[in-house]
Amino acid sequence: MKITKAIIPVAGWGTRRLPITKAIEKCMLPIGNRPLVDYVVQDCLAAGITEIFFVVGEESTQLQNYYRSNISLNDYLRRNNKADKLDIVAPLKDIKLHYIFQPSYGKYGTAVPVALAASIVEEDESVVVLMGDDFIYNKDGSSEVKRLIEATPEGNCSLLATHVPIQDVARYGVIEQDNNGNYVRMIDQPKPDEAPSNLINISKYVLTKEVLDLTLDLLPAQNGEYQLPDAINKYVTNGGIVRVVASMGQYLDGGSVEGWLHANNIVLDNQ
Repeated sequence: MKITKAIIPVAGWGTRRLPITKAIEKCMLPIGNRPLVDYVVQDCLAAGITEIFFVVGEESTQLQNYYRSNISLNDYLRRNNKADKLDIVAPLKDIKLHYIFQPSYGKYGTAVPVALAASIVEEDESVVVLMGDDFIYNKDGSSEVKRLIEATPEGNCSLLATHVPIQDVARYGVIEQDNNGNYVRMIDQPKPDEAPSNLINISKYVLTKEVLDLTLDLLPAQNGEYQLPDAINKYVTNGGIVRVVASMGQYLDGGSVEGWLHANNIVLDNQ
C-alpha cells in the first residue's frame, strides 16, 4: 500500500530553547523566512504525502495559524499593491492537515505522540514519522522522505540515519546494523572506541501499524520517558525488519541555539 500519511510530533515544551520557547513554539522558530517545521512538511509534500497529523501541545496555536488562510493579511496585501505575495502566504495545496492534542499532564517521551496517533493508521498501512524540530537539507531540493520510502521494502520498517564524526558519537544514539544493512540495536551515547558505527538515529522513520500499536503498551525507560526506539527494538525482537537508510543531505537541528544558528547559516548560504 502506498504511504500517504505522516505523523509529526511537535508538542514538546522546547526546554533547551527557553526562554524564547515560552512565547514561540519550538517548531515555529525561524530558519530563514520559514518556520523550522515547514522544512519537514515540504519534504513530505515532495514525497507524495497527502495527509499530515501534527501532534501538538494543548496551547498550540501558531502552527495552525501558519498553515491556515489569513483573510485580514490577504486583504491588506491586495489593498497595498502587494498581491504578488499572496502565493507565499497561501495554505498548502493537495494535502490535508490534522491536529491531535497531547495533554500537558501525562506520559512524556517520543513514543507518546506516536501512540496518540496510532488509531489513524489502518492494519495493512505504513506511515512516516518525523520529529518536527530537525530536518535533512538538500541543496538540490530533493526529498529525503521520498528516498526513505523508496528504500523501504513493502510491509517492513525503516529509519533514516546520518553520519557524524566518530569523536561526536557520545552525544547520540548510535546504530548497529547487520550485514544486510538492517537495524540490530541502538547504543545510547557510546564512547568513540565502543561505538558500532558513526551512524546516528535522527528520529525519522517509516513504521508499520504493528510498531505504532507497540507504543501503546510500552513501559517507561530508566529516565521515566516512553521512548519510540523501545517499540522498534521490540518489533525487531519479534522478527520484524527495519532497514537503515543513510541520509544524502545535511542534518540540521533547531533544538539547540548552536544547531539553530548553524541551520540558518547553511540555508541562507544556499539561497
